Amino acid sequence: MANTSPPAALSIAAATVRFNAGTTVLDKVDLSIHQGEFVSLVGPSGCGKSTILRLLAGLLEPSEGAVRRGDNLAVAFVFQEPNLLPWRNVVDNIRLPLELAGVPSGEQQRRIDASLSLIGLDESDQSKRPRMLSGGMRMRVSLARALVTEPDVLLLDEPFAALDDMLRQQLNEDVLRIREARGITTLFVTHNVSEAVFLSERVLVMSSTPGRLVDEFVVPFEYPRTASLKAEARFAGLAGDIAQRLRAVQP
Repeated sequence: MANTSPPAALSIAAATVRFNAGTTVLDKVDLSIHQGEFVSLVGPSGCGKSTILRLLAGLLEPSEGAVRRGDNLAVAFVFQEPNLLPWRNVVDNIRLPLELAGVPSGEQQRRIDASLSLIGLDESDQSKRPRMLSGGMRMRVSLARALVTEPDVLLLDEPFAALDDMLRQQLNEDVLRIREARGITTLFVTHNVSEAVFLSERVLVMSSTPGRLVDEFVVPFEYPRTASLKAEARFAGLAGDIAQRLRAVQP
């Protein structure tokens, strides 16, 4: 029978990462993410979740093993902090990666307009500087700055960790809407099990340092998803199973 699974957009094969001091951060990690898939990584603090993102983004090379990305894939990275330039307004912060890439001005404006529309930033906010924005709005701008590059792959490193629950849920729904609109392959790092289940098709559990992938949970809920899903017993059951597995790997 022919394999009908979508092709792997990203993969890591037996990757080990050691720092100069000799500390092993990741140990023989194997990971494959299919084109268009949404996967979340959960695990104890310091287990190497962010290191996996850096490997996939090409910001770090493994000490052993291999990292593979599909041909000509554009990868965007959203960090824990928005990292906006304080002297630039919203539009010019979003414009920055296009300037650095030498994109023509007319094309820059088209992409900026599309990103602003996708994340729902009001016109009244577009001329504001970062200090004038709430934490949630700053993170929306950071997300728009990543999306303006029209990536095939989106890597998110706990982008909503500092936000309150209501705002976090709103941004979770924004991320799913963006994924639906763009079909972006997404790897999301979080400490929040409920968030991981709400967003993902699969949730991968990592051990404590040195980090290894020790379990995988398939999320059975159909997209699109709304906040009401979290009130269902089957959602609570799956989140509870993942939380229990996480407790078992805590150091």
